[in-house]
Amino acid sequence: VQLQASGGGLVQAGGSLTLSCVDSGRAFYAIGWFRQAPGKEREFVAAISWRDGKRYYSDYAKSRSTISRDPAKNTAFLQMNSLKPEDTALYFCTTTIQQIFGPSSSNLYDTWGQGTQLTVSS
Repeated sequence: VQLQASGGGLVQAGGSLTLSCVDSGRAFYAIGWFRQAPGKEREFVAAISWRDGKRYYSDYAKSRSTISRDPAKNTAFLQMNSLKPEDTALYFCTTTIQQIFGPSSSNLYDTWGQGTQLTVSS
């Protein structure tokens, strides 16, 4: 498995959670997190440039989330705070070899992990 996402679970509204993504494959330019709720399209959450750590967030995530990386461990993290029931979704990590300049479509990313489920209870 090239990308392994973990850290999902059941959290109460208002709580926090950190997702992790380990890459064991080829070199890439950036790691991104997307999410997909039942019946909805996959949407961008956050991304980080691997070389310089530049970060990009969706409008709904930027005040409640922090994306970070540990290059020595080939691992990216997505910390989410003040979770809401509408954050319930399957969260995917993904990588791209293309340079990114901001929030991007999932089409820009070429390698995907299996996803980790986050459920936020009210």
